[in-house]
Amino acid sequence: MHLLKHHVPTVLIVLIGVLGVVVVLFAWHLPPFGGSEIRTENAYVRGNVATLSPQIAGYVTEVRVTDFQTVSTGDILVRLDDRIARQTVARAEAELDSARAALKANDQDINSADATLGSRRAAAEAARAAVDTARAEWDRHDRLRRKGVISASDAEDAELRLRQAEAALTEALSDVAVAREDLATAKVRTDTLSASVTSALAAVELAKIELEHTVIRAPQNGRLGQVNVRVGQYVTAGTALVSLVSSRVWVIANIKETDLAGLHSGQKVRFAVDALGGQPFTGKVALLSPATASEFSILGNSTATGNFTKIAQRLPVRIEVDPGQEGQDRLAPGMSVVVHIPRDRG
Repeated sequence: MHLLKHHVPTVLIVLIGVLGVVVVLFAWHLPPFGGSEIRTENAYVRGNVATLSPQIAGYVTEVRVTDFQTVSTGDILVRLDDRIARQTVARAEAELDSARAALKANDQDINSADATLGSRRAAAEAARAAVDTARAEWDRHDRLRRKGVISASDAEDAELRLRQAEAALTEALSDVAVAREDLATAKVRTDTLSASVTSALAAVELAKIELEHTVIRAPQNGRLGQVNVRVGQYVTAGTALVSLVSSRVWVIANIKETDLAGLHSGQKVRFAVDALGGQPFTGKVALLSPATASEFSILGNSTATGNFTKIAQRLPVRIEVDPGQEGQDRLAPGMSVVVHIPRDRG
């Protein structure tokens, strides 16, 4: 009896120690209490957070939004002073009108040169006919002179008329050549003027783009962060004005590599959000990262050392949130969640 009393405290201590170990193994889901699901607290809500900035420099003339406001695609957030941009558009449009007018005038020049060429060709044909007539007349007078029918002076007059007709033909042919060159020059000028119109049109489009850049709009639906710009402030290209958080969110859960067996896309997921008092949500596994988180670190994960200690790595898993759940609109990027994924025994 005395011996039994002596061993009772020892037995109780051993039982308490074993119970403590069992509790720890169960709490941490370690063998043999692996459980029927994968559980991790290393998970967070993620979303697209875009920093909106102007593409040009200028003074802020209007801020239409406030901190944390909900916006829709295309909503105007901020306006910059657009006076210079508007004048640039007006000047570019005036230069475009001038280029188009020059091109139209050149078309008229082409038509005029073409008509002139036609007229001078007709004049050259008339001059050629006159030469033929004068030559025939001179031949007739020359024969009559040799027969003594007419005087030498009459024959010389006929020869003079022939020489004058030939000179007129030479001048007419020269005018035709000049008219042809004028027409060719006008046609070549068309390419230059057409290029000027194209360049002026591009200048107008660029000026309009610059004008559009004086208005900063919401690129998508979402909620704004803190607005970091005020009326009268001078901003430059790239100045952070406000952040826009997309309304679409998802969960990234970092799963230990020892829990990855059987994990695949499409598996149902339950998760609770700490910031919402542990409110439960559902989703499904969408994608598994192609590498563990350590592989994406700047320094990398080199194990080529003499003192190696095996550490279980974690693989990021993307979880899509099922739509239409109550309170889903309150999910915000950065919130901590606890993820439960039933194990696939198949």
